[in-house]
Amino acid sequence: MLTSNPLHTSGKTVRKSKEPGWPEISVMGLAYFLLVLGIAQIINMTTEDASVISGISFAALSALAGLGAFLAAYVLRIRSREAFGIRGTSVRWLLAGIGFGIGVLFVTRIFALVMFYTGVSGNDTQASYESAASGGTLAFIAQFLMIAVLTPLGEEFAFRAVLTNALKKYGPWISIIGSALIFAAVHGLNEVWVSAFVTGLAAGYLFYRTGSVWPGVIVHATYNGSITILTAVVANYL
Repeated sequence: MLTSNPLHTSGKTVRKSKEPGWPEISVMGLAYFLLVLGIAQIINMTTEDASVISGISFAALSALAGLGAFLAAYVLRIRSREAFGIRGTSVRWLLAGIGFGIGVLFVTRIFALVMFYTGVSGNDTQASYESAASGGTLAFIAQFLMIAVLTPLGEEFAFRAVLTNALKKYGPWISIIGSALIFAAVHGLNEVWVSAFVTGLAAGYLFYRTGSVWPGVIVHATYNGSITILTAVVANYL
């Protein structure tokens, strides 16, 4: 876990890098909003709704917006990878990330089944992702790369390395739950809200425990990758 306690090395007092705070949250949020708004407009104007290209493009947007927002926060004043939790962690915690990702998948599929059997449904905001995942081998590979590799990097760097990290000073409840609520809110009040919230809780908890962004990236990648594979299997074989 990151702290601001001084370290004593060779008789000298050395302080760890200053951690992100509200300036980084503000810059990250503004950059994320502008990137999503601008690039989404371009995608909507140049692709058809729910098409393969649209799905891959929006998956790429998730990655680019997150990485761009993180970079804006990173260059603001601190410029230390360690201060943002970009540091190594143990294999045990990385494996825990896989386990948490599978747990998120289980919880969200149960919720989806309950919604289905109770007749509660909403707009299918993931139609373009589903088209990309089931649009053939090349489309699947491109979609998997964007949604299960690059998107977890971008979104975890933005929402955990900056947001969860900066809120850590207010304690675990606000840091983990607060950042998860914001992460879910930016996905919209739709059928993926619960998935985003539970993913945010799991990734935020692991970040709080380890001080490293990588277990959360693994959670996110495990969940997104599993959903993409399941979508392709259902569409093509069932």
